[in-house]
Amino acid sequence: MKIVHILFFLVVATVCGQTEINTMNSLIVKRIESKKSLGLEEVSRLLEEQTELQSIAVINWEKFPYLPEVKFRIAHSNNQIWIKYYVNEKNILADRTEINGSVSRDSCVEFFFDPMGDGSYYNFEFSCIGTPHLAYGPDRHTRKFIDPKKIERLVKIKSSLGDLPFKEKGGGHQWEMTIILPAKLLTSHKGIKLAGLTSRSNFYKCGDDTSEKHYVSWNPVGTERPDFHRPEFFGTLIFE
Repeated sequence: MKIVHILFFLVVATVCGQTEINTMNSLIVKRIESKKSLGLEEVSRLLEEQTELQSIAVINWEKFPYLPEVKFRIAHSNNQIWIKYYVNEKNILADRTEINGSVSRDSCVEFFFDPMGDGSYYNFEFSCIGTPHLAYGPDRHTRKFIDPKKIERLVKIKSSLGDLPFKEKGGGHQWEMTIILPAKLLTSHKGIKLAGLTSRSNFYKCGDDTSEKHYVSWNPVGTERPDFHRPEFFGTLIFE
């Protein structure tokens, strides 16, 4: 069964006194069978062979019109989430190297995940060299960081740019990143099983400190200013 990317439903949202139509995306997350845990190269290959490309292409705020080309693939296996990003952008920046640091200031891709659809969510953020930032909570002001030691032990990341920091580079760049996120990272949902789960989520691309500052998303975000920490604007993920 192929991943299906469809328009799920329409929600009328009132934002700053204005009524907007928010299109909610829905995505079936394919289950890929494997008798063992796989490495990043094998995961990358299986994602390429068995899943469809999805786009992160919504410009939500007129003040930030730059739209890099960003796509992703997603699947799950053995209670792990697999994601592969593909990015083509004018400028790249990788200044942060500290786990749970401000990686959104670099060239960054993000996966926000509300497993139970109850408004409390994990934000998984990765700079273009794979520096991670992982936390959990109900809003941007109430976040609990996931233990860096747990992140180092459980998360697997491979970027085509390597893992060494660098200052901003212009001239246009293409890069890819493969990520394995075990369900054990969902520290506030111990014992959770991904198979059969219906969740809420959004996927983002940003770069606060890049010359072409941008904030684009998979599912539209209906706020006055850039704000990815808004679970009411998440789309739906249906895990096979």
